[in-house]
Amino acid sequence: MRPNPLFASDDPDLVRQLVREHPWGTLVATTGAGLAASHYPLLLDEEADGLTLLTHLGRPDDEVLEIDRGRVLVIVQGHHGYVSPSWYSPQERKVPTWNFTVAHLHGTPQILGEDENLAVLTRLVDHFERRLADPAHLEPEYAAPIAKGTVGLRIPIDRFELKRKLSQNKDEETRRNVIAALREEGPYRHPALAAEMEEELGPRS
Repeated sequence: MRPNPLFASDDPDLVRQLVREHPWGTLVATTGAGLAASHYPLLLDEEADGLTLLTHLGRPDDEVLEIDRGRVLVIVQGHHGYVSPSWYSPQERKVPTWNFTVAHLHGTPQILGEDENLAVLTRLVDHFERRLADPAHLEPEYAAPIAKGTVGLRIPIDRFELKRKLSQNKDEETRRNVIAALREEGPYRHPALAAEMEEELGPRS
C-alpha cells in the first residue's frame, strides 16, 4: 500500500475498532504456485496482549494457502465510497477520488487445536447471532463434526499499515460538502462513510 503520512495511522486501537466493525478479511499467502487468497470472518483475540486475530479456514483452503509455509497478509476493509469533484469548493482541484479505510495486517498463523477451534467457531456464531431476536447457537455435539472440516487460526500481528483516506487533504468547506452529499439520496449515498468523515473532521472551526 502506497505510504502517505497524511492518511496513515500507527494506532492499534483503530485497527481493533476496524476489525470489530468490519469482521471480514482477505487472507493472502505466498505459495509454491504464487499468490493465493481466501476470504473469512475474523474476530479479535480480546485476551491477547497484542493485536491478534482469530479465524478459520474451510478445508482444503489451508492447503491452497499453504498455511504451514509461514506468514500471511490479512486485509480488512472498512467503509469506502466514490467522491465526486462536483462536491468540492471552488478553490479545490476538480479531481475525483475514493475515500476508504483499510488495514494490511502481517503475521505468522498458529494452527489451533481441535477444542480451541471449536470454541472459536462457537464464539464466532454467537458474535453474529447476538443481534437477532431469536439467535441460534452452536451446540457442541452438533458443531464438533462441522469443526473437523475447518482449520482454526490465531494470527498474532507483528506489523500493520492502516490507511484512513477521509478527505484530510481537502479544505473544510469541501469536506463538509462531501459529508452532506454522502448523506443525500443518490447513487453514491453512504451515511456511514459520512459519519466516519465527520468524526475525523471534528467540530466546526
